[in-house]
Amino acid sequence: MSDSPHAAQSGDDNSPWYRDGLRFECTQCGNCCTGAPGFVWVTDDEIQAIADYTGEAVGAVRLQRTRKARGQVTLIDYPNGDCTYFDPKTRGCTIYPVRPRQCRTWPFWNSNIESPAAWEQARQDCPGCGRGQLIPLEEIQIRAAVIDL
Repeated sequence: MSDSPHAAQSGDDNSPWYRDGLRFECTQCGNCCTGAPGFVWVTDDEIQAIADYTGEAVGAVRLQRTRKARGQVTLIDYPNGDCTYFDPKTRGCTIYPVRPRQCRTWPFWNSNIESPAAWEQARQDCPGCGRGQLIPLEEIQIRAAVIDL
């Protein structure tokens, strides 16, 4: 299957445009951790996992690494848009094994798979979209259901 936004549409109206799957392979480019300031929503459980992984107290993680926005909790980012857990030297995530669900499910967010054009936009930002392992429809739907972005 090509990840072309012009892939043939199914005759079944209930079948999503990506019914044959999409390719994705993380290239460790760091683009999803940097750029314009934004939001990485986190739950209490994710904050606890980060604290356990880093050896920091939960309160310290909350105070120094999160902020409230839009009635939720998000990781802070630096003025340049880098995530608080992004290491610019290695271009990697310092909490990768316990990264939030939002990070684990990239690029299979509803906003990125709602249309071929949306997927193409994600491909422009992420060199891993459209290459590597074919992720089947069922797995895409599971990931997209984890967090609605």
